[in-house]
Amino acid sequence: MSTDYRIIALEEHIVTTEVLTAWQKLEPRWRDLALTPSSQGDSGRRLADIGDERLAAMDAGGIDVQVLSLTAPGVQNLEPADAIVLSREVNDQLSDAVRTRPDRFQAFATLATPAPEAAAIELERAVTTLGLSGAMVFGRTRDRHLDAPEFQPLLETASALRAPLYLHPQSPPPGVREAYYAGFGDQLDAALATHGIGWHYDCGVELLRLILSGVFDRLPDLQVVVGHWGELMLFFLDRIDTNLTTLAGLDRPISDYLRSNVFVTPSGILSQKYLRWTAETLGADRILFAADYPFVPLSTRARTFVDAAASDPVVRAGIGSGNWDRIQARIRR
Repeated sequence: MSTDYRIIALEEHIVTTEVLTAWQKLEPRWRDLALTPSSQGDSGRRLADIGDERLAAMDAGGIDVQVLSLTAPGVQNLEPADAIVLSREVNDQLSDAVRTRPDRFQAFATLATPAPEAAAIELERAVTTLGLSGAMVFGRTRDRHLDAPEFQPLLETASALRAPLYLHPQSPPPGVREAYYAGFGDQLDAALATHGIGWHYDCGVELLRLILSGVFDRLPDLQVVVGHWGELMLFFLDRIDTNLTTLAGLDRPISDYLRSNVFVTPSGILSQKYLRWTAETLGADRILFAADYPFVPLSTRARTFVDAAASDPVVRAGIGSGNWDRIQARIRR
């Protein structure tokens, strides 16, 4: 096993009792399907722990550092006032965890996107005062997409700080779930709409919407991270380039924005085939590592996977942590 580089995992989740309580009070149409695995069973227990059990799992997988984040769907479906309070509380807790174990933890901020201006202010506080490493966001805030004009101040702040935004999947809206993913029974319906495939279509479309909106032409310093090997976008990129670039009036092909403004992680899908495809499509310098703790059991596979990623030790080290270290070095704190 190689020990000449670190592994930093970026999509590693937590939850708090206060957030769970707020989720459970939501109207049914705004509840995310992630509520059950985030509040029950082994995953619910592990999400609540930022101590010995988490550190033991990191050690077993050969993961040196976790970048902690509030699990899906964050606070993006809450009422604005509740989202503001909870986002600050979560970010303070994340900062405490990083300050207690800076050798093992970093963190993405939680942002109250139901109150976009407050979210921009909190991102600046989280990065410049709390020392967090950007933010985890979701493509929709209730029925509003991240590319909507009201979220421009948040995107501008992220760009000005050079703080990355990790765009994480969330459950498709209830109408979409009913139209496309229902009919197989509650358990299979939920799986089909989320980790089976629905999450990935949903998040890939949200990333594509950001690009089509021209945000990266307006904000060339904005960097977005997406998981699950690009949320299906990479596998249709030639067709997307051909059919959408001109209609959108973009300055460059859509694929160019992916290569300059988007980083990709595996989110625990440790496939060498997908890694090779991503490296060929975007370049190995756009690949970061993520284990998706605690939802994907990795055992010792994390370091084994990165060890096998490339024969070039520089490329391996880049995927393990070097590419993320370069992003971190650019953040304006």
